[in-house]
Amino acid sequence: MKAMEGGANIFGGCVIGLGMMMRRTFWVVLVAAVWALGVGAKPLNVVFILADDLGQRDLGCYGSTFDETPNLDAFAGAGVRFTDAYAACNVCSPSRAAILTGKYPARLHLTDWLPGRKETAKDRVVHPPIIGHLPKGEVTVGQAFKEAGYVTAFMGKWHLGGPEFYPEHYGFDVNVGGCQLGHPPSYFSPYKIPTLPDGPKGEYLTDRLTNEACAFIEKNKDRPFFLYFSEYAVHNPQQAKAADVEKFKAKSAAHPVEGPELVEDLGRKVRRVQNVPVYAANLYALDQSVGRVMGKLKELGLDENTVVIFTSDNGGLSTAEGMPTSNFPLRGGTGWNYEGGVREPFIVRWPGVTKGGTTCAGRTIGMDIYPTLLEMAGLPARPGQHVDGVSIVPLLKGETMAERPLFWHYPHYSNQGGGPSAAMRVGDLKLMESMEDGHVELYDLKKDLGERTNLATTMPEKTARLLEQLHAWQKSVDAAFPTPNPKYKPK
Repeated sequence: MKAMEGGANIFGGCVIGLGMMMRRTFWVVLVAAVWALGVGAKPLNVVFILADDLGQRDLGCYGSTFDETPNLDAFAGAGVRFTDAYAACNVCSPSRAAILTGKYPARLHLTDWLPGRKETAKDRVVHPPIIGHLPKGEVTVGQAFKEAGYVTAFMGKWHLGGPEFYPEHYGFDVNVGGCQLGHPPSYFSPYKIPTLPDGPKGEYLTDRLTNEACAFIEKNKDRPFFLYFSEYAVHNPQQAKAADVEKFKAKSAAHPVEGPELVEDLGRKVRRVQNVPVYAANLYALDQSVGRVMGKLKELGLDENTVVIFTSDNGGLSTAEGMPTSNFPLRGGTGWNYEGGVREPFIVRWPGVTKGGTTCAGRTIGMDIYPTLLEMAGLPARPGQHVDGVSIVPLLKGETMAERPLFWHYPHYSNQGGGPSAAMRVGDLKLMESMEDGHVELYDLKKDLGERTNLATTMPEKTARLLEQLHAWQKSVDAAFPTPNPKYKPK
């Protein structure tokens, strides 16, 4: 195959296309033959579940005492729970693009939610142009599994471009609900989602998508499948089933908050505690969704041959847009490069490999999902595609991996109050640099998880070295930067 692909580079695009087709055919035939002849194990099924705007601390297994997530807690008890897992960006579209492509958002030049926020006269800088969709030509993780003979499905939130950039153009055989929308107009039917027919009036969106996911698993129980289940929950609008809302209203009344619910931080009000009934009800429905999917796998005898991963696209809303949750003790949330905006729940169940009820402090980021899933399924790596991701299979096996820096590049103002900044984590140190005025912050996350004590002035040499490393990385991925705003009017 390598010789054929090398020849394609010489003889042009037609041969390249033929080579790709032959490669896919080879893997389809190989997978089918191995399974049919009973040689080796069945191909591993994959279910990847992605929540929207779910903070790490929203789950019981991550410390929440108000929200109720019994199914996710049980899932963590059957798999490995990561304590230091990160989204590739503090807002949705870039983070989602990174998962699908294995590339940093800065490399893709897709660094903000789509279509993005427009600057105002209050903004000191103007954000750089961003591509308005998932770049064409990217071989997504869905395409990689499709080429290997898997039936692939995308369900839920896409938010990576209009109709010509929908999931079916990036390797997914089935698309249910994936469109340009960043959030559902309504969680109750009629949903007004162009790729999801409305159900009976009042049907709940999370339940509907779960029905579709379970039906897909049932239909494809006899062939290898890759299900990318991208929940719309728990994103705004905060709407939930009445009975669930009443349940958490009663809980809130029975456990009144000691001290203020909101505190001053980051120049604004920030939610300090989790006690919003409708948000808890929204999350409770998401938790039930995960439980139903796991139940369907077990019912069909597929649970011991299916890897399941659960994570979120960015931190919880805690500083604006209703502030429905708290990420405390993590600072910030959606739209911020502080830990509350990028540190995520990340739970993996790989039957026969991961040990139930274990935790892992190894660091991972969204781009790692692509190469990790390929290795788990025994498929060839695609280093030319997922150039920024690494397989974390050693961590899943309880082994260690070499330390590496993680980076974030967000040259925008967020709807939640965050400003344009870049960040990196090396070991226990977290560096942040403002793209407005060059202000630098340095934190020791081992001693200061809440990022309250800025060490930049007390550790000037270390700060300078990390800044140099951050700038070198930005250059290596051709990161784009904001420019001065000619319409800026200082207060």
